[in-house]
Amino acid sequence: MKFTVSSTALNARLSELAKVISGKASILILDSFLFDLKGNQLIVTASDGENAIVADMEITDSAADGSFCVPAASMLGYIKEIPEQPITFEIDMASYNVKGTYQNGEFTFVAQNAEEYPVLQGVEGELTTITLPASLLVRNISRSLFATAVDELRPVMNGLLFDQTPDGLMVVASDGHKLVLNTNKEYATETPSQFILPKKPATLLKAMLPNDDEPVSISYNQRNAEVKLPHATLTCRLIDGRFPRYSSVIPKDNPNILTIDRNTLLGALRRVLPFANESTALIRLRVEMGKLTLSSDNVEFASFGREELVCDYDGQPMTIGFKGSSLAESLTNLTCDEVSFKLGDPSRAGILEPAHQEDNEQVLMLVMPMLLND
Repeated sequence: MKFTVSSTALNARLSELAKVISGKASILILDSFLFDLKGNQLIVTASDGENAIVADMEITDSAADGSFCVPAASMLGYIKEIPEQPITFEIDMASYNVKGTYQNGEFTFVAQNAEEYPVLQGVEGELTTITLPASLLVRNISRSLFATAVDELRPVMNGLLFDQTPDGLMVVASDGHKLVLNTNKEYATETPSQFILPKKPATLLKAMLPNDDEPVSISYNQRNAEVKLPHATLTCRLIDGRFPRYSSVIPKDNPNILTIDRNTLLGALRRVLPFANESTALIRLRVEMGKLTLSSDNVEFASFGREELVCDYDGQPMTIGFKGSSLAESLTNLTCDEVSFKLGDPSRAGILEPAHQEDNEQVLMLVMPMLLND
């Protein structure tokens, strides 16, 4: 068996697929790529047993079809330093010896039998499919990942909820202390359905998706999902269980509205946060007409930080506490210029939103308050 492929194209594709491979694979062969030659196509699979990515690429000078497995780390090590040029691979299917030759060199290694490679079961039966632009999916995932939990007792909180309703497609993440709700009104349906995408495949999609309007389809049943990308297919197991009723924790009436430049607030928060207590990261926000004061202190080390900002504020003066690191994460994962911070009272969660929402897309971030002793 023989084929020729571009060194940089192969390196780029394998580097992308390698992200799915786990360093703690339960089956040794999952440390490998599965190579499957079919005509002038090289189909490459990478898997960790629960997630799999299958991608194809063009090859030339192909002689005979067949499958074999190559060690992922070693294969990447062989080709990553080879500049752009054709590499010809020759595989002896009897001994699984592989020889790679290029302009000024060659290498050899031993492959493995492809029959030992476990294939992740795809989606079957009655399926629900959502098709949306890649850029929209990237935005929703990127804004939400930071709010997912790491909770063995409540695994449903460890992923992103995709909830398709008559009001739109909701992409939700929460760890119980903060919440992100993305509402995409254009994808409303009269037949509600939902699934919970684990954090790892969501992270893989964030890295793999192009930031353009190329359509991406997600097909799912109760156990698995299949995401068809422009150049690859990702298959993953879904999180089983029911996500909490996220709408019930969002305050319906937060009449006090603070509007401020996002980067200005984030910069001040980062400057004040180092003076906060390390265990609580408590930041006090004092809001009044035209002025926002951020302060923090750590009694144990006699440290104190304070900064005043000019803002627009429509509401009653109040002092409210938040975990500074959570608030900073929320601001970092927004991309707008100005934010609106809607407040009720010091015991009620704050709602952080872009000051100007897109026509068919709304973003809401919920940050729980912290108790102030003074």
